[in-house]
Amino acid sequence: MGHKTRIMYIERKAGNLTGPARIGRVTYSKTGATIYYGGREFRSLKGAGFKANYYDVETGEEYWSSGPRKDACDALYATNIATEIDEDVRQEYWTQIRKIKTKSPQRTA
Repeated sequence: MGHKTRIMYIERKAGNLTGPARIGRVTYSKTGATIYYGGREFRSLKGAGFKANYYDVETGEEYWSSGPRKDACDALYATNIATEIDEDVRQEYWTQIRKIKTKSPQRTA
């Protein structure tokens, strides 16, 4: 118990500059050098990665992970691929991070 969790932006690099990206809740290890997400373990590259800061311990694939931004410009490179937002963090993401009151803001005529 007592492990820190945080909503994070996670983008798989896997040789491409832009990979599939998600926003979800990660759990940090005590030292913060390892994060856990979706049943996988990611270890810090400690600055050794190219446009990546974590790697999947099981597959070795590199990932970029950071706190999501209010302006939603999370990707390292501009992309038109929509970021998937995990169901369990969606409400919190839109209200706490994006500061939008409802999930689909009403248009005013």
